[in-house]
Amino acid sequence: MRAVIAVISDLSTDMRVQKHAEILKEMGYSVKLVGRHCGRTPLLLQDGIKAIRIRIPFRKGPLMYLFFNAALLVHLLIRRADLYLSNDLDTLLPSRIASLLCGKPLVYDAHEYFTGQYGLPERRVKYSIWKGLEKRLLPGMKNMMTVSNSIAELYNREYGVSPVVVRNAALSTEGIMPARRDELGVNDSDLLVVLQGSGINPGRGASELIEAICLTEGVKLMIIGGGDMIDEIRMEVRKRNLQQKVIFLPRMPWKEMMRYTMCGDAGLSLDTDTCLNQRYSLPNKLFDYIAAGIPVIASPLPEVSALIGRYGCGMVLNNVSPWAVADSLAKLRDDRHYLTELKAKAKVAAEDLSWEKEKRAEQELFRSVIEKKNIDG
Repeated sequence: MRAVIAVISDLSTDMRVQKHAEILKEMGYSVKLVGRHCGRTPLLLQDGIKAIRIRIPFRKGPLMYLFFNAALLVHLLIRRADLYLSNDLDTLLPSRIASLLCGKPLVYDAHEYFTGQYGLPERRVKYSIWKGLEKRLLPGMKNMMTVSNSIAELYNREYGVSPVVVRNAALSTEGIMPARRDELGVNDSDLLVVLQGSGINPGRGASELIEAICLTEGVKLMIIGGGDMIDEIRMEVRKRNLQQKVIFLPRMPWKEMMRYTMCGDAGLSLDTDTCLNQRYSLPNKLFDYIAAGIPVIASPLPEVSALIGRYGCGMVLNNVSPWAVADSLAKLRDDRHYLTELKAKAKVAAEDLSWEKEKRAEQELFRSVIEKKNIDG
Protein backbone atom coordinates (compact mmCIF):
# COMPACT_ATOMS: atom_id res chain seq x y z
CA MET A 1 0.00 0.00 0.00
CA ARG A 2 1.24 3.47 -0.90
CA ALA A 3 0.43 6.79 0.75
CA VAL A 4 1.33 10.25 -0.54
CA ILE A 5 1.42 13.23 1.82
CA ALA A 6 1.28 16.65 0.14
CA VAL A 7 2.41 19.89 1.78
CA ILE A 8 3.59 23.23 0.43
CA SER A 9 6.46 23.55 2.94
CA ASP A 10 10.04 22.43 2.29
CA LEU A 11 9.65 19.46 4.70
CA SER A 12 12.65 20.55 6.78
CA THR A 13 10.95 21.58 10.03
CA ASP A 14 7.34 20.44 9.64
CA MET A 15 7.06 18.00 12.53
CA ARG A 16 3.31 17.48 12.11
CA VAL A 17 3.78 16.20 8.56
CA GLN A 18 6.63 13.95 9.65
CA LYS A 19 4.43 12.52 12.42
CA HIS A 20 1.75 11.72 9.82
CA ALA A 21 4.35 9.85 7.81
CA GLU A 22 5.53 7.83 10.80
CA ILE A 23 1.96 6.77 11.70
CA LEU A 24 1.20 5.63 8.16
CA LYS A 25 4.52 3.80 8.00
CA GLU A 26 3.65 1.97 11.24
CA MET A 27 0.33 0.99 9.64
CA GLY A 28 2.11 -0.73 6.77
CA TYR A 29 2.13 2.00 4.13
CA SER A 30 5.00 2.90 1.88
CA VAL A 31 5.05 6.65 2.46
CA LYS A 32 6.17 9.49 0.22
CA LEU A 33 6.18 13.15 1.21
CA VAL A 34 5.78 15.74 -1.54
CA GLY A 35 6.81 19.30 -0.69
CA ARG A 36 8.28 22.41 -2.26
CA HIS A 37 11.94 23.17 -2.82
CA CYS A 38 12.70 26.40 -0.96
CA GLY A 39 16.49 26.61 -1.14
CA ARG A 40 19.31 24.86 0.64
CA THR A 41 17.39 23.55 3.60
CA PRO A 42 18.12 20.08 4.98
CA LEU A 43 15.69 17.26 4.28
CA LEU A 44 15.05 15.55 7.61
CA LEU A 45 13.17 12.26 7.42
CA GLN A 46 12.68 9.09 9.39
CA ASP A 47 14.08 5.85 8.01
CA GLY A 48 11.91 4.23 5.38
CA ILE A 49 10.13 7.42 4.31
CA LYS A 50 10.80 8.91 0.90
CA ALA A 51 10.41 12.52 -0.16
CA ILE A 52 10.46 14.75 -3.16
CA ARG A 53 10.59 18.55 -3.19
CA ILE A 54 9.15 20.11 -6.32
CA ARG A 55 11.15 22.94 -7.90
CA ILE A 56 9.15 25.80 -9.33
CA PRO A 57 10.36 29.14 -10.75
CA PHE A 58 8.68 31.34 -8.13
CA ARG A 59 9.37 31.65 -4.39
CA LYS A 60 6.17 33.46 -3.36
CA GLY A 61 3.01 35.14 -4.62
CA PRO A 62 0.09 33.89 -6.74
CA LEU A 63 2.33 32.32 -9.39
CA MET A 64 4.09 30.24 -6.76
CA TYR A 65 0.77 28.74 -5.65
CA LEU A 66 -0.41 28.25 -9.24
CA PHE A 67 2.77 26.54 -10.44
CA PHE A 68 3.11 24.40 -7.33
CA ASN A 69 -0.48 23.16 -7.47
CA ALA A 70 -0.15 22.32 -11.16
CA ALA A 71 3.13 20.48 -10.60
CA LEU A 72 1.70 18.69 -7.57
CA LEU A 73 -1.34 17.50 -9.54
CA VAL A 74 0.87 16.10 -12.33
CA HIS A 75 3.01 14.31 -9.76
CA LEU A 76 0.03 12.81 -7.94
CA LEU A 77 -1.54 11.56 -11.17
CA ILE A 78 1.70 10.02 -12.46
CA ARG A 79 2.67 8.34 -9.20
CA ARG A 80 -0.63 7.08 -7.96
CA ALA A 81 -1.27 6.06 -4.37
CA ASP A 82 -3.75 4.12 -2.26
CA LEU A 83 -4.22 7.01 0.18
CA TYR A 84 -3.77 10.77 -0.21
CA LEU A 85 -3.15 13.12 2.71
CA SER A 86 -3.45 16.84 1.99
CA ASN A 87 -2.01 19.35 4.45
CA ASP A 88 -3.75 22.72 4.41
CA LEU A 89 -5.89 24.39 1.79
CA ASP A 90 -2.96 25.20 -0.50
CA THR A 91 -2.57 21.49 -1.43
CA LEU A 92 -6.21 20.39 -1.22
CA LEU A 93 -7.38 20.99 -4.81
CA PRO A 94 -4.78 18.78 -6.58
CA SER A 95 -5.09 16.15 -3.84
CA ARG A 96 -8.89 16.12 -4.22
CA ILE A 97 -8.65 15.80 -8.01
CA ALA A 98 -6.12 12.94 -7.77
CA SER A 99 -8.28 11.20 -5.18
CA LEU A 100 -11.37 11.40 -7.38
CA LEU A 101 -9.65 10.38 -10.62
CA CYS A 102 -7.80 7.48 -8.99
CA GLY A 103 -10.75 6.37 -6.85
CA LYS A 104 -8.70 6.43 -3.66
CA PRO A 105 -9.48 8.00 -0.26
CA LEU A 106 -8.38 11.47 0.77
CA VAL A 107 -7.64 12.70 4.28
CA TYR A 108 -7.41 16.45 4.86
CA ASP A 109 -5.42 18.01 7.69
CA ALA A 110 -6.17 21.69 8.38
CA HIS A 111 -3.08 22.87 10.27
CA GLU A 112 -4.84 26.18 10.91
CA TYR A 113 -7.96 28.16 10.14
CA PHE A 114 -6.55 28.96 6.72
CA THR A 115 -8.80 31.81 5.61
CA GLY A 116 -8.47 33.43 9.03
CA GLN A 117 -4.73 33.98 8.75
CA TYR A 118 -3.18 37.31 9.70
CA GLY A 119 -3.72 39.91 6.96
CA LEU A 120 -5.59 37.63 4.54
CA PRO A 121 -9.18 38.98 4.96
CA GLU A 122 -7.87 42.50 4.17
CA ARG A 123 -6.54 41.31 0.79
CA ARG A 124 -9.92 41.03 -0.85
CA VAL A 125 -9.00 39.33 -4.11
CA LYS A 126 -6.68 36.81 -2.49
CA TYR A 127 -9.16 36.15 0.30
CA SER A 128 -12.07 35.64 -2.09
CA ILE A 129 -10.06 33.08 -4.08
CA TRP A 130 -9.06 31.03 -1.04
CA LYS A 131 -12.51 31.33 0.57
CA GLY A 132 -14.20 30.30 -2.66
CA LEU A 133 -11.94 27.27 -2.91
CA GLU A 134 -12.66 26.36 0.69
CA LYS A 135 -16.43 26.66 0.16
CA ARG A 136 -16.17 24.39 -2.86
CA LEU A 137 -13.97 21.70 -1.32
CA LEU A 138 -14.80 21.41 2.38
CA PRO A 139 -18.56 20.60 2.44
CA GLY A 140 -18.88 16.84 2.52
CA MET A 141 -15.22 16.33 3.56
CA LYS A 142 -15.55 13.10 5.53
CA ASN A 143 -11.97 12.43 6.58
CA MET A 144 -10.59 15.58 8.17
CA MET A 145 -8.49 16.58 11.16
CA THR A 146 -7.31 19.84 12.67
CA VAL A 147 -5.31 21.22 15.58
CA SER A 148 -7.73 22.58 18.19
CA ASN A 149 -11.32 22.25 19.35
CA SER A 150 -12.09 25.89 18.52
CA ILE A 151 -10.89 25.56 14.93
CA ALA A 152 -12.81 22.30 14.57
CA GLU A 153 -15.95 24.10 15.75
CA LEU A 154 -15.41 26.93 13.23
CA TYR A 155 -15.19 24.46 10.35
CA ASN A 156 -18.22 22.58 11.68
CA ARG A 157 -20.35 25.74 11.82
CA GLU A 158 -19.33 26.87 8.34
CA TYR A 159 -19.31 23.62 6.40
CA GLY A 160 -20.98 20.94 8.52
CA VAL A 161 -17.78 18.88 8.73
CA SER A 162 -16.59 17.13 11.90
CA PRO A 163 -12.80 17.26 12.04
CA VAL A 164 -10.94 14.98 14.41
CA VAL A 165 -8.83 17.10 16.76
CA VAL A 166 -5.16 16.08 16.81
CA ARG A 167 -3.12 18.61 18.77
CA ASN A 168 0.54 19.29 18.01
CA ALA A 169 1.78 17.37 21.04
CA ALA A 170 5.53 16.85 21.13
CA LEU A 171 7.47 13.65 20.84
CA SER A 172 9.15 12.30 23.94
CA THR A 173 12.37 14.05 24.94
CA GLU A 174 13.69 10.93 26.65
CA GLY A 175 17.34 10.46 25.72
CA ILE A 176 17.82 14.07 24.59
CA MET A 177 20.56 15.77 26.61
CA PRO A 178 20.10 19.50 27.28
CA ALA A 179 22.68 21.86 25.85
CA ARG A 180 25.12 23.40 28.31
CA ARG A 181 24.26 26.94 29.30
CA ASP A 182 27.92 27.97 29.50
CA GLU A 183 28.25 27.20 25.76
CA LEU A 184 25.72 29.96 25.20
CA GLY A 185 27.38 32.42 27.54
CA VAL A 186 24.58 32.07 30.10
CA ASN A 187 25.27 31.96 33.83
CA ASP A 188 23.37 29.70 36.19
CA SER A 189 22.11 32.81 37.98
CA ASP A 190 20.54 34.18 34.77
CA LEU A 191 16.92 33.52 33.90
CA LEU A 192 17.11 32.04 30.39
CA VAL A 193 13.87 32.29 28.39
CA VAL A 194 13.26 30.71 25.00
CA LEU A 195 11.28 31.85 21.96
CA GLN A 196 10.87 29.15 19.32
CA GLY A 197 9.45 29.94 15.92
CA SER A 198 9.84 28.92 12.30
CA GLY A 199 7.44 31.81 11.65
CA ILE A 200 8.46 34.77 13.82
CA ASN A 201 6.13 37.12 11.99
CA PRO A 202 4.04 40.20 12.84
CA GLY A 203 1.59 39.53 15.64
CA ARG A 204 3.81 37.00 17.40
CA GLY A 205 4.91 39.33 20.22
CA ALA A 206 8.59 39.50 19.23
CA SER A 207 8.82 43.31 19.25
CA GLU A 208 7.17 43.54 22.67
CA LEU A 209 9.55 40.85 23.93
CA ILE A 210 12.66 42.77 22.87
CA GLU A 211 11.34 45.85 24.62
CA ALA A 212 10.72 43.74 27.75
CA ILE A 213 14.31 42.49 27.67
CA CYS A 214 15.41 46.15 27.71
CA LEU A 215 13.39 46.64 30.89
CA THR A 216 14.86 43.70 32.82
CA GLU A 217 18.24 42.67 34.21
CA GLY A 218 19.45 39.17 34.91
CA VAL A 219 17.38 37.79 32.02
CA LYS A 220 18.67 36.36 28.76
CA LEU A 221 16.60 35.53 25.71
CA MET A 222 17.30 32.72 23.25
CA ILE A 223 15.49 32.93 19.89
CA ILE A 224 15.48 29.71 17.86
CA GLY A 225 14.19 29.88 14.30
CA GLY A 226 13.34 32.51 11.72
CA GLY A 227 10.52 34.28 9.95
CA ASP A 228 9.50 37.53 8.30
CA MET A 229 10.55 39.63 11.30
CA ILE A 230 13.84 37.97 12.21
CA ASP A 231 16.05 40.51 10.38
CA GLU A 232 14.10 43.37 11.93
CA ILE A 233 14.52 41.85 15.39
CA ARG A 234 18.26 41.40 14.84
CA MET A 235 18.54 45.07 13.86
CA GLU A 236 16.57 46.13 16.94
CA VAL A 237 18.86 44.09 19.17
CA ARG A 238 21.93 45.78 17.68
CA LYS A 239 20.30 49.20 17.86
CA ARG A 240 19.56 48.75 21.56
CA ASN A 241 22.94 47.15 22.26
CA LEU A 242 21.37 43.95 23.55
CA GLN A 243 23.84 41.51 21.96
CA GLN A 244 24.88 40.22 25.40
CA LYS A 245 21.26 39.56 26.39
CA VAL A 246 19.79 38.03 23.21
CA ILE A 247 21.05 34.83 21.58
CA PHE A 248 20.00 33.94 18.03
CA LEU A 249 20.04 30.34 16.83
CA PRO A 250 18.91 29.24 13.34
CA ARG A 251 16.23 26.75 12.38
CA MET A 252 17.47 23.28 13.19
CA PRO A 253 16.30 19.66 13.47
CA TRP A 254 13.69 19.14 16.19
CA LYS A 255 15.90 17.09 18.50
CA GLU A 256 18.67 19.67 18.29
CA MET A 257 16.19 22.48 18.93
CA MET A 258 14.91 20.63 21.98
CA ARG A 259 18.44 20.33 23.38
CA TYR A 260 18.58 24.12 23.56
CA THR A 261 14.98 24.49 24.71
CA MET A 262 15.57 22.09 27.58
CA CYS A 263 18.40 24.22 28.98
CA GLY A 264 16.04 27.21 29.33
CA ASP A 265 14.00 28.21 32.36
CA ALA A 266 10.77 29.18 30.56
CA GLY A 267 9.30 29.32 27.07
CA LEU A 268 7.43 32.21 25.46
CA SER A 269 4.24 31.96 23.43
CA LEU A 270 3.21 35.56 22.79
CA ASP A 271 0.96 35.28 19.73
CA THR A 272 -1.59 38.10 19.81
CA ASP A 273 -5.27 38.11 18.92
CA THR A 274 -4.75 39.63 15.48
CA CYS A 275 -6.87 37.14 13.54
CA LEU A 276 -9.17 34.16 14.01
CA ASN A 277 -6.39 31.73 13.18
CA GLN A 278 -4.10 32.99 15.95
CA ARG A 279 -6.97 33.44 18.41
CA TYR A 280 -7.81 29.75 18.33
CA SER A 281 -4.35 28.32 17.75
CA LEU A 282 -2.45 25.78 19.85
CA PRO A 283 1.10 26.34 18.55
CA ASN A 284 3.80 23.67 18.35
CA LYS A 285 6.08 25.68 20.63
CA LEU A 286 3.59 25.44 23.49
CA PHE A 287 3.86 21.64 23.51
CA ASP A 288 7.61 21.72 22.90
CA TYR A 289 8.16 23.87 26.00
CA ILE A 290 6.04 21.54 28.11
CA ALA A 291 7.85 18.47 26.71
CA ALA A 292 11.13 20.18 27.64
CA GLY A 293 9.91 20.48 31.23
CA ILE A 294 9.83 24.26 31.30
CA PRO A 295 6.83 26.51 32.08
CA VAL A 296 5.18 28.75 29.51
CA ILE A 297 4.70 32.52 29.58
CA ALA A 298 1.73 32.97 27.27
CA SER A 299 -0.61 35.52 25.77
CA PRO A 300 -4.30 35.33 26.80
CA LEU A 301 -5.58 33.31 23.85
CA PRO A 302 -8.49 31.01 24.75
CA GLU A 303 -7.09 27.62 23.78
CA VAL A 304 -3.61 28.34 25.16
CA SER A 305 -4.99 29.86 28.38
CA ALA A 306 -7.27 26.88 28.95
CA LEU A 307 -4.45 24.38 28.55
CA ILE A 308 -2.07 26.26 30.87
CA GLY A 309 -4.86 26.78 33.39
CA ARG A 310 -5.73 23.09 33.38
CA TYR A 311 -2.19 22.00 34.24
CA GLY A 312 -0.92 25.11 36.05
CA CYS A 313 2.24 24.88 33.97
CA GLY A 314 2.87 28.56 33.29
CA MET A 315 1.77 32.17 33.46
CA VAL A 316 -0.96 33.72 31.30
CA LEU A 317 -0.49 37.45 30.73
CA ASN A 318 -3.37 39.91 30.87
CA ASN A 319 -2.02 41.45 27.65
CA VAL A 320 1.05 41.31 25.46
CA SER A 321 2.77 44.56 26.34
CA PRO A 322 6.48 45.08 27.12
CA TRP A 323 5.60 45.86 30.73
CA ALA A 324 3.42 42.78 31.23
CA VAL A 325 6.10 40.55 29.71
CA ALA A 326 8.84 42.24 31.78
CA ASP A 327 6.83 41.76 34.99
CA SER A 328 6.45 38.04 34.32
CA LEU A 329 10.18 37.68 33.62
CA ALA A 330 11.04 39.52 36.83
CA LYS A 331 8.65 37.28 38.78
CA LEU A 332 10.39 34.12 37.59
CA ARG A 333 13.85 35.66 38.04
CA ASP A 334 13.21 36.70 41.62
CA ASP A 335 11.07 33.82 42.87
CA ARG A 336 13.01 30.66 42.13
CA HIS A 337 10.75 28.59 44.37
CA TYR A 338 7.77 29.56 42.17
CA LEU A 339 9.81 28.78 39.05
CA THR A 340 10.66 25.34 40.44
CA GLU A 341 6.97 24.69 41.13
CA LEU A 342 6.03 25.62 37.57
CA LYS A 343 8.75 23.37 36.14
CA ALA A 344 7.44 20.45 38.19
CA LYS A 345 3.92 21.06 36.87
CA ALA A 346 5.24 21.27 33.30
CA LYS A 347 6.81 17.83 33.73
CA VAL A 348 3.51 16.43 34.98
CA ALA A 349 1.70 18.03 32.01
CA ALA A 350 4.24 16.52 29.62
CA GLU A 351 3.22 13.02 30.69
CA ASP A 352 -0.38 13.73 29.65
CA LEU A 353 0.32 15.93 26.61
CA SER A 354 2.54 13.43 24.84
CA TRP A 355 2.43 12.57 21.15
CA GLU A 356 2.30 8.91 22.13
CA LYS A 357 -1.18 9.58 23.58
CA GLU A 358 -2.32 12.29 21.17
CA LYS A 359 -1.64 10.26 18.03
CA ARG A 360 -4.28 7.69 18.95
CA ALA A 361 -7.04 9.88 17.49
CA GLU A 362 -5.16 10.13 14.20
CA GLN A 363 -4.50 6.41 14.12
CA GLU A 364 -8.21 5.76 14.61
CA LEU A 365 -9.07 8.14 11.75
CA PHE A 366 -6.71 6.32 9.38
CA ARG A 367 -8.08 2.93 10.50
CA SER A 368 -11.64 4.04 9.74
CA VAL A 369 -10.55 5.25 6.28
CA ILE A 370 -8.80 1.96 5.55
CA GLU A 371 -11.74 -0.13 6.77
CA LYS A 372 -14.21 1.86 4.64
CA LYS A 373 -11.92 1.51 1.63
CA ASN A 374 -11.76 -2.26 2.12
CA ILE A 375 -15.57 -2.49 2.43
CA ASP A 376 -16.16 -0.33 -0.64
CA GLY A 377 -13.35 -1.75 -2.62
